[in-house]
Amino acid sequence: MREYLLTLCITAAVTYLLTGPVRKFAIVAGAMPEIRARDVHREPTPRLGGIAMFFGLCAGLLVADHLTNLNEVFAKSNEPRALLSGAALIWLIGVLDDKFEIDALIKLGGQMIAAGVMVMQGLTILWLPVPGVGSVALTQWQGTLLTVALVVITINAVNFVDGLDGLASGMVCIAAGAFFLYAYRIWYSYGIEAAAPATLFSAILMGMCLGFLPHNMHPARIFMGDSGSMLIGLVLAAGAISITGQIDPDALKLFAGSEKAAVHQTVPVYIPLLLPLTIIAVPAADLISAIVRRTWRGQSPFAADRGHLHHRLLEIGHSHSRAVWIMYFWSALIAFGSLAYSVNSASMWIVLGVVFLSAIGLVLLLLPRFTPRAPMWAQAFVPPRYRRRSRPVVAEPVEVEQRTPVAVGVAGVNGATALGARSRVPERRKAESSR
Repeated sequence: MREYLLTLCITAAVTYLLTGPVRKFAIVAGAMPEIRARDVHREPTPRLGGIAMFFGLCAGLLVADHLTNLNEVFAKSNEPRALLSGAALIWLIGVLDDKFEIDALIKLGGQMIAAGVMVMQGLTILWLPVPGVGSVALTQWQGTLLTVALVVITINAVNFVDGLDGLASGMVCIAAGAFFLYAYRIWYSYGIEAAAPATLFSAILMGMCLGFLPHNMHPARIFMGDSGSMLIGLVLAAGAISITGQIDPDALKLFAGSEKAAVHQTVPVYIPLLLPLTIIAVPAADLISAIVRRTWRGQSPFAADRGHLHHRLLEIGHSHSRAVWIMYFWSALIAFGSLAYSVNSASMWIVLGVVFLSAIGLVLLLLPRFTPRAPMWAQAFVPPRYRRRSRPVVAEPVEVEQRTPVAVGVAGVNGATALGARSRVPERRKAESSR
């Protein structure tokens, strides 16, 4: 665990320290697009934050390669090299898109090529654990198509949710945390070394997100851009592929009694990690709804709009920060709820706890309609939006004839009275000149 924490801290430190210089480089390079209709920020903000995140990834892999225990991951598996190759390719495509706004179909093709590069180096799904059946071996073509589909879905799910300051990096960090705990349990509790690469990928991914978040929280000083969102989406997908399609349930049946029991025991997390629907359930739901919405309107599925989940939270009255924290809450609830259920699926307390927290989440969603007001004695300790508004004081009318036009304007008399006073000044001057 100490080596994982060291790798995480090194990755976070490198990402954090490089983000400032990268921001200056993005400004000089002109990677500051004009504000679009779907954007929620008000000032042009530089992108290319993915540059710092990519070098954080490289630093994390380099440090892990020189540690005693983690060095075995590089010696016994080619998956770290496969991840680095695919990440470098998808990062280059993202950098070009942040600067030149390349076509969506070109980006989709680049995503598929990056996934294919990882497949060629061994990072692929070999079999699927099916409840009640056991492990189902996949042919080479089936494994390749399923791996490419999973990578593309995860990349675009993370890319679609990157619409508010700190939203994508925070949600992926939450997902990586739940993923790390699950993979670490599979490795050290069951002694299955095939889970070691996924554990390492999750620790590095957490470091990348934690190092970038301080620069990206509202109001953001820099955006990760497609170079960052597609990169962290690919790393998350690589971990899911590594632990879901590489671990043989035969190794787990020694602890569960049989292969079918082992598959059934790990279903709460295995199948969702494959698709993935719990670790990034909220981005996946946003991706599906966006595709359906745009297709129904006759638009391209890649045409940007303001119909994402975070946009709807802003429309119903949530502030920017509160909308982000609500998305964090639901991501953590689904991810860690599934993780807890996979550990002890027979416990009713876990189900009741998830139901209770879901009710709290619904209350938070409806909070703008039921905004509480703090009592008078607590006015100084709560944000302004929760304070009771004082009644406006109505000013008494002022005699216009007793004041000069300048005094009338200072006293705050309404516009009509002030205009009338100014209009009578020339008449007095004309009368005095005629005398």
